[in-house]
Amino acid sequence: MPSDSRRVQEIETILGLSRLISSGLEQQDILSATLDLLHDELGWSRGVILLVTPDKEGLILEVARDKTPFQPGKLTYSRGEGIVGYVVETGLPVAVPKVSEEPKFLDRIYNRRQIVQGEISFICVPIIYESEVLGTLSIDREYNPDAASLEHDLQILKIIAGMLAYDVKARRQTAELQNTFEEENSRLRTELMERFRPENIIGNSNAMREVYQAIYQVAPSDATVLIRGESGTGKELVAHAIHVASSRAKKPFVKVNCAALNENLLESELFGHEKGAFTGAVAQRKGRIEDAEGGTLFLDEIGDFSPVIQVKFLRVLQDRTIERVGSNVSRQVNVRLLCATNRNLEDAMTAGTFREDLYYRINVFPIMLPPLRDRRGDIMLLANHFIEKGSKRLNKSIKRISASAIDLLTGYRWPGNVRELENTVERAILVSTEGVIHGHHLPPTLQTGRTANAAGTGTLEERVGIFEQDIIIAALKRSKGNMAAAATDLGTTSRILRYKVKQYNIEPKQFAR
Repeated sequence: MPSDSRRVQEIETILGLSRLISSGLEQQDILSATLDLLHDELGWSRGVILLVTPDKEGLILEVARDKTPFQPGKLTYSRGEGIVGYVVETGLPVAVPKVSEEPKFLDRIYNRRQIVQGEISFICVPIIYESEVLGTLSIDREYNPDAASLEHDLQILKIIAGMLAYDVKARRQTAELQNTFEEENSRLRTELMERFRPENIIGNSNAMREVYQAIYQVAPSDATVLIRGESGTGKELVAHAIHVASSRAKKPFVKVNCAALNENLLESELFGHEKGAFTGAVAQRKGRIEDAEGGTLFLDEIGDFSPVIQVKFLRVLQDRTIERVGSNVSRQVNVRLLCATNRNLEDAMTAGTFREDLYYRINVFPIMLPPLRDRRGDIMLLANHFIEKGSKRLNKSIKRISASAIDLLTGYRWPGNVRELENTVERAILVSTEGVIHGHHLPPTLQTGRTANAAGTGTLEERVGIFEQDIIIAALKRSKGNMAAAATDLGTTSRILRYKVKQYNIEPKQFAR
């Protein structure tokens, strides 16, 4: 039986562990401090805690006391391997009186034969919660021929492992719950992003997802929005999406292209005019701002505003009032303003062609549209959309895009952005004759490398070669890689087709599926 002083040490150890568990420390700190406690209070050395891996197929080193060449998380055991593997597999504790006489003792973590003088005993107990084994706790102690002493230490270690089990299980449940929340969060974010994507805009790239999120952040408010981006990126589509998602959706959406009219016509277009206000004003006319009453006014290319119009428009932004041309009567208006430009307004302010006060009035919530070259993952989504749309309008059946055409579409920089892509696809639909868009159906500006350079100056041989490759690949796809069938389809011999396939480095097997 243990002495009274030993019993006091055991009680102090258990109390110390209780304080550790309730301390709020990180799990690894608690486990490491537990091994220190077992060493300092009870004299047990080389304590080790291994935890079951998430897939429950093995054990991984979590903490080990005393010097060891292994780092936590690096050393693993399989279920059933060695003493610790047996303890996990069976859920039963093991006490080895003499490790030198135990063949299952692997001594993988410490090379005891080199660092230990004399005989030692080894105790390993499962860290078990209810019927689930979460890991193992093991220690070394000096050999004592008294079997009762070894059994007593085994029971004390089981109590300590049982206390640790509650903490380990609670943390695992918290971690699993956290992972579940994160996965659900990620799923919901993806669903929300899909919901955020307006029906009139195509694209799943990260850059466009940020645009969709910005649309739904600002749409419910009446904040003024400045939509910026290169020509052809879809600024009007974003403006319309904001209007549709706003509380003004059932009210008018009025758009004005500020670059299409000169100063006098633009003023009349925006503010309206009274009869006789100028030559040709034969009747009173409401302006586009009044037409948008209760709804949304979209000013495209606001960077082209003249200085005079800029001053007059400031009043609209400040007071929400207008005066028609030829009238001194102020009229209150209730409109939500959306602006767009492809100009660098900051440079225009520096040059003195755009007023700073107007800039800060319209730049309340900026949305930057990425150019198509920065969202290459969306190119084929857009191309397929335009093919479906154009095929219906032009009454043509387009089944697919050839590999060579895909390479050209995705490799081009698209200076004209989405608008240029739409026009390119429409042209390809028009010139396609067999329901497939091939590389040679695309404009010369897209031809690169082996077809033509950016200026469209490819040789006749290069262009014929591309055409030949396209029709051979198309035939092989139809025949699912069958060379004989493809040769018959093309009205040639198998020998000639094999020569061409080798010449163009085409692999028929890739079409077998």
